[in-house]
Order: sequence, then C-alpha cells, then structure tokens
Amino acid sequence: MPILSALSITAAALAAAPMAAPDTLEQRIAACLSCHSVKERSDAYFPRIAGKPAGYLYNQLRNFQNGHRHYPMMTYMVGHLPDAYLREIADYFAAQHPPYPPAVAGSGANASAAQLARGEALVRQGDAGKKIPACVACHGTALTGVEPSIPGLLGLPSDYINAQFGNWKSKTRRAAAPDCMGEIAARLSEADVAALSAWLSKQTPDTAARPAASIPQPLPLACGSFPASPAAAQGGAQ
Repeated sequence: MPILSALSITAAALAAAPMAAPDTLEQRIAACLSCHSVKERSDAYFPRIAGKPAGYLYNQLRNFQNGHRHYPMMTYMVGHLPDAYLREIADYFAAQHPPYPPAVAGSGANASAAQLARGEALVRQGDAGKKIPACVACHGTALTGVEPSIPGLLGLPSDYINAQFGNWKSKTRRAAAPDCMGEIAARLSEADVAALSAWLSKQTPDTAARPAASIPQPLPLACGSFPASPAAAQGGAQ
C-alpha cells in the first residue's frame, strides 16, 4: 500500500475515534449542572443543592446508588461513580452560595392564612399530640441545616417538598436507620404536609446564611443521618 494512502487511512481513523472526556471535576459536574445549575432557575422539580452540607449531599448520592432513593436519571448518573468522585461532587456544591431566585408559584401559592399558621406552628413548635417534633429542633433555628448532614429547608418549592414527604410516606425514599424523617412523615397528615410546604416555600432565604455548626442534643428522635458521635457521621442521610 502506498505510504500516502496508509497515512490517509490512519488520519481518518484517528479523526473518527471518539475523544476521551477529560478526567476533571468540571467534567464530572457537567451533568449535574444541567439540572442543578448553580445559577438558580427556580425549577420546581430539581431542588437547590448549592450550599447544602457536604455530608448531606454525599449521603444523597449514596442513597441513589443503593436504592434508598429512586429517580432513574440520578441512579444512572451516579450508579458507577467511585466514592472519591461522590465526595468531590458533594464538596463542590456545598461550597457554592449563589443568590436565591424568586419563589416558585406552586401548590402553596394559594394557601389560606389558617394553613400558613398551621405550617408555621409545625415548623416552630411541632405537634406534641401527634408526637411531631418542630422542624427547627433538627434543621436549625434559621432552617439553614446543620453540619455535617442535616439539610436546610428554605429555597425549596412547595411542590418539591410535597413530593418528598410523599416519597417518605410510600417508603420510596429512605435513610439510614433509624429513619427519623420516615417516622415524622408517617405522623403527618396530608393537610399537615400541605401546610408545611406552603409556609416553608414562602420564606425568603438569607443568601448570607450558612448551615449551623452544631445543634443541641439529643435530637427529638434518634436519627441515623445525624449520629451522636463524630466518627459515625458518615452514615445515612435524610
């Protein structure tokens, strides 16, 4: 075969060969940003993950891997990622603190004054009769979450909050045992969930706020996502 022809064939083969994706953090988070853009888009279905505690984000990625949470796209994207990649991705998003977008009008947009009052009462005082602890008892008085693994509750659309409580009630979302959020969800009525999601979605988050460094213990319920000992803090997540 003439040398020029051989070189032409080789060049064509090289041109047709797929380019290997660069093994960088930017490449690994590219798929994440298609839905969880750091520059918020006020999407009711893809929650804000920027600024959440890294331990919480890491545990959620693990939960999608092991079947504790179910969303096909997430399972597909993280199913084969090594642990080091998951931690790197979690650390990246935890360090991002963009401004919050305007609130999304959802199912909580038309909540009545009575519903909002019930929602605030559940958030701040809970309901002793139903053995429901106050949200602030675990998620912090500012509702911005607690390091290393309790998420903030502000900046989430009411429809997303409703969906997550529905997932806990149906046990399609689970956490490390004892699953405190699963227990709480089971005690909340549908009306309670609607009131909670409406009130939370109407609060204006402070962009300067950060997850609390600690929280008074013991927690109202035993919670596998927030073990008492720091050495065990890499367990499950809410």
